[in-house]
Amino acid sequence: MRHEIRIGWRYLYGGKRDRLMQLLALGGLIVMAIGILTLLASDGANPVGVLTLVLSMIAASAFFLFSVFSVFTSVSVLGVVFGVAALTVVLAVTTGFQKEFRDKVLGVNAHVIVLKSQDSFGEYREVMKIAHDLDRDILAVQPFIFRELLVTRGKGELSGAAIKGIDPTLASGVLDLDKHMIAPDRVDSLLTPPCPAAAGDRPAASGPDRPKCLAWPPIILGKGLAHKLKAKVGDVVTLVMPLSSFDLATWRSSPPQTRRFTVTGIFYSGFDEYDRRLMYASLADTQELVGAGDQVLGIELKVKDVERAADIARRLAKALVNPQYQVQDWYELNQNLFTALKVQKVVLVVILTLIIIVAAVNMVSALTMMVTDKTREIAILKSMGASSSSVALVFQVVGLVIGLAGTIVGVLIGLGTCYVVGRYGYHLDPRVYLIDRLPVEVRPLEVLLVAGITMAISVISTLAPSRSAASLRPVDGLRYD
Repeated sequence: MRHEIRIGWRYLYGGKRDRLMQLLALGGLIVMAIGILTLLASDGANPVGVLTLVLSMIAASAFFLFSVFSVFTSVSVLGVVFGVAALTVVLAVTTGFQKEFRDKVLGVNAHVIVLKSQDSFGEYREVMKIAHDLDRDILAVQPFIFRELLVTRGKGELSGAAIKGIDPTLASGVLDLDKHMIAPDRVDSLLTPPCPAAAGDRPAASGPDRPKCLAWPPIILGKGLAHKLKAKVGDVVTLVMPLSSFDLATWRSSPPQTRRFTVTGIFYSGFDEYDRRLMYASLADTQELVGAGDQVLGIELKVKDVERAADIARRLAKALVNPQYQVQDWYELNQNLFTALKVQKVVLVVILTLIIIVAAVNMVSALTMMVTDKTREIAILKSMGASSSSVALVFQVVGLVIGLAGTIVGVLIGLGTCYVVGRYGYHLDPRVYLIDRLPVEVRPLEVLLVAGITMAISVISTLAPSRSAASLRPVDGLRYD
């Protein structure tokens, strides 16, 4: 085995070391160091540093390969490098999108919800007790109301929105809304009571002796919605329930139900759909606004392990018995979104794997040319007693070294690119991508998957050239000598 490796390395080696390529590789390393220092000085927010670092990594790797290997070998290795690096980066980005969307969805939504097919859901307290007692992994339960409506501020600002009524004392146990609050930093602002003087839609007293209470019930707005309404903490907004009292018999409606609220908080989830449309108010205030009495739309649960949410949802559905209850987990509620992300990831992996396959075809060509070029040496080896399997192993070693070198360098470049792009935080248009930053999430298992796929393709690529070399007869290689 040792002499096969030595012969294979001699075939890979480009002869004497190229001083120019070594100097260029050293220059690439120096530029890479400058890029790293630029990023550290700017805390990763310098696009020039990002571009410099990524390009210098590629240049330094290419010049290093040309200084060590022959031209044919270096080109073959570079093909594998680019394929592996591209696949590593794309997997990290698509995984980042999946994780970011999941975190955003779970940040302002529960893990499991229970709805009822009928309009009335007044027995929600009994359902909450059943849910509490079902599993020790259920951390918290709360009732909620969700309605579409209009919100206005002043005379010109108007927007369609959705209000979610939650229990302020239970919300922090079910939702991670506290993590997304930017003014103030907790959902406790919903607990601030309205002043007694505010009853009957009359403003509370103002001035230095004003009590620590609000003129109107408190409400929390998404950052995008607050920006559209030009509202800030302390401003008053008016919520309008369209067709709140519509009589189907006479086809007449009373004036829409309206109520004023004081903005006591603004949240920013980073998920544009929520930030532009969603508002939170206390359950009691929302019930009064929509005229629901002691009714809710459903209850929502937070579980210890989100991966168990589907199992807990199934068990809760069985415990409730009544088919009128609909129990859904977070993935089922957002199935279209996460299915689209999964399909996109699979398609991108397949497409980028084709780059590695193209590099493997290039490797086959290089090995085939090498077999043709080394015909005389192969004949001499066989005439000296080398077996066909030994000759085949020489070219398998060559192919594996090409694949291994390309995989290692490609993974390093891919991980380096992921790191600098993640630190830079590339800005995205939230109206298009729903999130405002390019997410990058590197998972070791996926990196190992890329390396495994590449090495498997490299092994397969060596079969035809090594078989061709093994089948060569000594007399064919020495016929014209």
